[in-house]
Amino acid sequence: MKRLFIFPIRLYQKHISPYSSSACRFQPTCSQYAIEAIETRGVIKGLLLAVYRILRCNPFCKGGYDPVPEKSIRKKG
Repeated sequence: MKRLFIFPIRLYQKHISPYSSSACRFQPTCSQYAIEAIETRGVIKGLLLAVYRILRCNPFCKGGYDPVPEKSIRKKG
């Protein structure tokens, strides 16, 4: 299932991104972030994280290093 969602992102990285004039403000790039988020957090949570990241990638955000957040471990009690 994850491959189905990662494949179009890889196509974008290989065939569209090299020819676009804009550069991502973040490290890793938004497309790489989306792949990492889907691989580590699953399809639904990964896509939500990727959409939130893309919405933040605008001229009003300074950008910088922004890795996929680690899974938090919740304690019962």
